[in-house]
Amino acid sequence: MKKCFKLSFTWSVSIITIVFMFLPEDLFNVVKIFTNATDEVNIIINRILFFVMVLIITFIILAVYFVVRNSVKIKGRNYTIEIKYGDIFKQKKCKKLIPFDECYTTSIGSAPADINPASICGQYLKMNPNIDIDALIVAADLKTKGKSKYAGRDRYESGKLIVNGDSLLMAFVKLDKDGIGWMTYSEYLEALSVLWEEVDKYYGQEDVCIPILGSGVTRLRDISLTKQELLDIIIASYKMAQSKIHKPNKLIIACRREDISLNKIGTYI
Repeated sequence: MKKCFKLSFTWSVSIITIVFMFLPEDLFNVVKIFTNATDEVNIIINRILFFVMVLIITFIILAVYFVVRNSVKIKGRNYTIEIKYGDIFKQKKCKKLIPFDECYTTSIGSAPADINPASICGQYLKMNPNIDIDALIVAADLKTKGKSKYAGRDRYESGKLIVNGDSLLMAFVKLDKDGIGWMTYSEYLEALSVLWEEVDKYYGQEDVCIPILGSGVTRLRDISLTKQELLDIIIASYKMAQSKIHKPNKLIIACRREDISLNKIGTYI
């Protein structure tokens, strides 16, 4: 609301400045609010009332816009970030980032080590039941980073990508001995840093759409963050990264209206 009022005031000042510059002063003396007052007083009063009217109309228009808008763009010198409401799988003409765990687990189920069927990764695996992760790892020449705490399986660096058509499959959350996904805050930031380098490598002059990473079943061990805060962290990390998607292509962050307020972006960082 405060942001809306500030923007309304700025726009209103700009509008009345232009109006006062081009409209003759006598026009504001056509209607005499106080018949006994001088022309100068009536002109001043009418100008004040005009400004208040413009301010109210501008505020209403902006307030409605802030409520109904579905996306917002953040532009820098060499990058554009678009945060938008929507399903990542319904985004068109872009590459989609799908977060896996560090071992690229493909088994869907309810066990702690299984992929949650409702997660983005789970939905993707159900759409691609015949995916050969091992072949994609070999094709990407992705090197292991040792063994996972879970069952001694091969693990890969968080943030690294392998490609499957228009999908970028990301090694992300670490696994504990029970197969439960977790990360520390510093590991989360490091994964983002690696991710931006990988996206720069694989975006191929197309937009890239990502979800709010860490907002699902991932557990951050040393800090509690809301989805709104995670979004701000992702945006800040991308802004500071050396590697970016260059214009005219952009980074798209898909989110749900019930999880994120576009009007609160940037309030955490």
